[in-house]
Amino acid sequence: MEVDEAEFFNRLLDYQNILYLCHRNADPDAISSAFALSEAIGGTIGLVDGCNRVASVLIDRLGIEVVDKPNPADYGFVVVVDTSTKAQLNDLELTKYCVIDHHTTTALTENAEFYLHRNSTSTVEIVYNILKAMGAPINRRVGIGMLTGIVTDTGHFKHASADTFRTVAKIIEDSGVEYGEVLDLMAATPQDISMRIAILKAASRVELDRVQDMIIATSHVSSFGGSASSMLINIGADIAFVGTAKGENVRVSARAKRDAVNAGVNLGQLMEDISNEYNGTGGGHSGAAGIDVIADMKEVLNKCRERTKKILEASFGVKAREISCEDELDEFEDE
Repeated sequence: MEVDEAEFFNRLLDYQNILYLCHRNADPDAISSAFALSEAIGGTIGLVDGCNRVASVLIDRLGIEVVDKPNPADYGFVVVVDTSTKAQLNDLELTKYCVIDHHTTTALTENAEFYLHRNSTSTVEIVYNILKAMGAPINRRVGIGMLTGIVTDTGHFKHASADTFRTVAKIIEDSGVEYGEVLDLMAATPQDISMRIAILKAASRVELDRVQDMIIATSHVSSFGGSASSMLINIGADIAFVGTAKGENVRVSARAKRDAVNAGVNLGQLMEDISNEYNGTGGGHSGAAGIDVIADMKEVLNKCRERTKKILEASFGVKAREISCEDELDEFEDE
């Protein structure tokens, strides 16, 4: 049953010993949302399977207490935070739970006691409205966490909306946090050597397709697929798909620029559609999404690539063509 912000808070008051459960490799949006709720209502923050680098720094700097790999059965109720599919929880068994989330895919809400879903650019923004509905204060620690969650989940405001900026302004006013403090925290995040190597490998293995002036980049690495796909966007691709595989388990991380989204590419829907063909899970946002399936990685990447090409071909009325870095260089040298 879907509820609004006030009812979400009121229903949580009926439970004790609450676990705020974050998805695997939890990001600052998940951690900060769970932290803000736990500070206002009480409860424990749980990590299904670790967290990413920025979230780790956030936990350390703010002194956030977390429990690794908690057993949901040990708690009176579970609030699943910033999570849309069971695969993101490593298929952890849940009984009595609710969901608070902002992703396009909402599979986890089907068996939830109740849920709160909004098409916001981060879960933090939904949590902020809950705190305001219950009259809870926003202290400095919560404010820093919430702002970090919004900044990272919007790609440093690349995918922000007018509502995003309004919420950021309110958090700054309520908490007294300066935006520069958040930037300093993020700048202090150490660069993982393994991630840097993975990113360079993704760039060296990239395959490119061009539709009009749109470039689709496809690659694969053994880990850090999300970081690699973001990197491909940063260095020139308009849409990027990066696959990682552990045995038969395949994950594809996808990213797209706003122009590609405006041209009709909706990665969240694309990932959900393809995952259904493999009885897997997939979804996310129009500009950032992922898929988890049991399949051949090359086959899945090819489906992502081909279907994106068809979307852009229909949008621009031209055929896609496969390119290489050398071909493009020769083309521009000739011009």
